[in-house]
Amino acid sequence: MSIRYGKWAGGPDPLEPPFDIRRALDEIGDDVLGGLSPRSALNRLLRRGTDGRNGLESLRRQARDRARQLRRSGRLDGTLDRVRELLDEALEQERRALFPDPDDSARMAEAELDALPSDTARAVRQLADYQWRSPEARQAYEQIEAMLRSEVLDAQFQGMRDAMQSARPEDLQRVRDMMRALNDMLDADARGEHEQEQFDRFMEQYGEFFPDDPRNLDELIDSLARRAAAAAQLLDSLTPDQRAELESLMTGALGQAGLAEEMARLQAGLRSARPDLPWGGRQRMNGEQGLGYSDATSALAELADLDQLDEMLGQDYPGASLDDIDEELVERALGRPAVEDMAQLRRIERELREQGYVQRGGDGLKLTPRALRRLGNTALRRVFAMVESRGRGTHDVRDAGAAGEVTGGSREWRFGDEQPLDVVRTVRNAVLRTGGGPVDLTAEDFEVVETERRSSAAIALLVDMSYSMELRGTWGEAKTTALALHSLVTTKYPQDAIEIIGFSDYARVMSPGALVDHDWDRVQGTNLQHGLMLARRHLDKHRGAEPVILVITDGEPTAHLAADGFADFAWPPTPETIAATLAEVERCTRRGATINVFMLDDDPRLVAFMQEVGQRNGGRVFQPKRGALGEFVVADYLSSRRGRRTRPVG
Repeated sequence: MSIRYGKWAGGPDPLEPPFDIRRALDEIGDDVLGGLSPRSALNRLLRRGTDGRNGLESLRRQARDRARQLRRSGRLDGTLDRVRELLDEALEQERRALFPDPDDSARMAEAELDALPSDTARAVRQLADYQWRSPEARQAYEQIEAMLRSEVLDAQFQGMRDAMQSARPEDLQRVRDMMRALNDMLDADARGEHEQEQFDRFMEQYGEFFPDDPRNLDELIDSLARRAAAAAQLLDSLTPDQRAELESLMTGALGQAGLAEEMARLQAGLRSARPDLPWGGRQRMNGEQGLGYSDATSALAELADLDQLDEMLGQDYPGASLDDIDEELVERALGRPAVEDMAQLRRIERELREQGYVQRGGDGLKLTPRALRRLGNTALRRVFAMVESRGRGTHDVRDAGAAGEVTGGSREWRFGDEQPLDVVRTVRNAVLRTGGGPVDLTAEDFEVVETERRSSAAIALLVDMSYSMELRGTWGEAKTTALALHSLVTTKYPQDAIEIIGFSDYARVMSPGALVDHDWDRVQGTNLQHGLMLARRHLDKHRGAEPVILVITDGEPTAHLAADGFADFAWPPTPETIAATLAEVERCTRRGATINVFMLDDDPRLVAFMQEVGQRNGGRVFQPKRGALGEFVVADYLSSRRGRRTRPVG
């Protein structure tokens, strides 16, 4: 095998290290823990990019900057200005030729010139049969027709302007033949009779008119229709008088060349083939220099591309995906580097799917169980980092007693034991047995660390999901806390059973995935009563476990379940809501459940109500500072576990 090396010619850096998808997942996780949905978090990552420079927002800024530059590049009426300049030049040259001539015919010619209408198009038409005395004047006048013809053809078929400036009759005939063949092909396509062979023959005959070398009729139609739609927008963007003048001039120039009929037929065919394009509407161009008809059409076609790209890059519509962004449109509008940036963003989304972190369903993007586990661990690490930074004790997540607390003793290993091995005692036993010879471990040598088994607990974590949590900015912290506690219990204390219950106008049991995916419904109500009812159901499923209820909320109860089973909301809270909630507190208390409350606001009504809950239940009421909720909840859970020791195992 031979390998050839050469100079790097652009594209992705071949020496760039592979992208760490875990870093992207952690960025998504940070935003999810901050309160965003997975779809919003991924969109934010894609907008921001992997280094803050090559995301969708960066590409969108490039598109908008280019659009502003185009709008300042010139005015749309430059062709009319040029026609007036040529007409004025022709009239001035003609008057100079007539002035020294004493013949009456010269005076009559001057009178005819003086009687020309102020409307440029009408003046040009009236001079069609005028007998010019000055060769320079005749040349300037003929330039008007040649310029209009070349501008119109170049606007539709980009690249024809220079060729049409000095077109011979046979050149114009070839253009007519090309347009007729093109229109016949469009008609056949509209009837469903077009075949690729017809297009191939057309390109063999007339390929020089299409330097972009389209591969099929669809590509050709797309290119021509974009420019035709831009030309239609150009006319709509002129004043009524300017439009009438320009349309009259162009019709006259095409009519003189025998192209008017085929051009009208082509415009109708393209509009029928691509009705989705913007075939009307005004565009603002506020530059100082007047643009020719072809250049103005090109500018408006590019502006249409940039406007479409801006919408695609915004991803602000239901079901938006990077697959919606047209790569050819990106390259056409922003160049090849932008295409490479898009490829990097698609790679991130693809890698997240292929590595099993996200999956796309009918209702959008969702995090997989694998990603949720990582997210829970991230939340837990974040909480323990706060605990350690505040000096409130350390909790080693890796060794948090899933097997119980170490007593300091050891015993012989028995089949089925899950306790950690006592390595020192095991090796010592083997050394004593072999009498100092080669150590060969047997089953009799093994000893395990003696631990104290803990009793299990049933934890109901009630999380307020009323809209005030989002408005006050406390939802992200509550979500992080719920995921951290769920991860801690399920991974380190599997003998405990935890259930997350979200409550707003109604309460509902929520999996970690549902909690992460939660988007806000602007509903009214904090129905703590319903949440406590569901908490009791969870506790009843685990009769032998110690019952614990943890409540995270930022407001007093404002809703309860009425006799008909529907939520009854009122603010300020009615006596019925307060009474129904306290009655449920009493039921939980009789069940033996401890209710610990974590308040995220200092509203006097909330404080007074929760103090009443604490007095009736015997639980504790906390008011953590902003950012300390997770520390309080997890520390409370761990301290409660330390009070649940029973006898040593074995």
